[in-house]
Amino acid sequence: MSQDGGAYAVGVDLGGSHVMAALVDRQGKIGDRHELDLEDHDPSKVVSGLVGCVKSALADAKSREVAGIGIGSPGRVDAQTGMVHYSPNFEWHDVPLGELVQKEVGRPVHVLNDARAATLGEYTFGAGRGTRDFLMLTLGTGIGGGIVLDGRLVFGHGWTTGEVGHHQIRAGDGFVCSCGKVGCFEAQASGTGLLRHVLAAAPSFPRSQLTRRVRKVGTKLIRKAAEEGDQHARLAWDRWIDDLAIGLANLITVLNPERIALGGGVSSADDFMLKPLLPKVRALTTMADPMGFEIVTAQLENDAGAIGAATHVLQLA
Repeated sequence: MSQDGGAYAVGVDLGGSHVMAALVDRQGKIGDRHELDLEDHDPSKVVSGLVGCVKSALADAKSREVAGIGIGSPGRVDAQTGMVHYSPNFEWHDVPLGELVQKEVGRPVHVLNDARAATLGEYTFGAGRGTRDFLMLTLGTGIGGGIVLDGRLVFGHGWTTGEVGHHQIRAGDGFVCSCGKVGCFEAQASGTGLLRHVLAAAPSFPRSQLTRRVRKVGTKLIRKAAEEGDQHARLAWDRWIDDLAIGLANLITVLNPERIALGGGVSSADDFMLKPLLPKVRALTTMADPMGFEIVTAQLENDAGAIGAATHVLQLA
């Protein structure tokens, strides 16, 4: 890690089953990753494991200046107070995460939504560099996101701007979303949505081996089978691409970004995903310039959240 970048910050990526903390400098360079699997979602247990990782990262700083700790947490987070008002991943309600961690480490702690943290990381040091208007989507179990407009990450009223997964794209005949609505973008076009497209198509392929294996292996198997020409997988993949295109075109119409970055496990398909996706999105984009944006895969992979959370702290310092 560079030692001439001025102040450092510890970035924390907090997930439903895993936490990672690392020292990050002002150039976005990340140090050793200190990680722990989380087996208990009780706030005290999560904070204990998180603080252990943070203290290990702080020890890496030695005598170098550390501006504070940034945490990317799933859920509805008040970035001003560090309160996690609701996190379905942890089944938390009104957990003062920032305050609890700050008591243990004795340094400033800033908490923001994990998808917003990843967006800031990608915008500053990854796929969003060089843009002013940028959209980041993480395609995993759900769809997280973040929005940068005129060079600034948008938090909005109540700190919840960026919940891009919950606009409806198939309200009449879509899958039931975890939020209770029907046909949400997340329900149709997340990694979970891809699995559901496979199961929905299964009656048309009674001899398909994919149906019996999909619940165990997941999206990587589906993508591989689709690339190899399996008809069941290919039909599900094409339907998933259609839904992803509808949701992206809607977001482009509303936000008009220069660039959209797709992260998360499913996005690792890269050209196999982007090659059919881009023309579909352009065809559905009417009120914005259909040639005025690009869609790329994210660059920072699993480090985006920690880098973004640390960057948030350094921007406030």
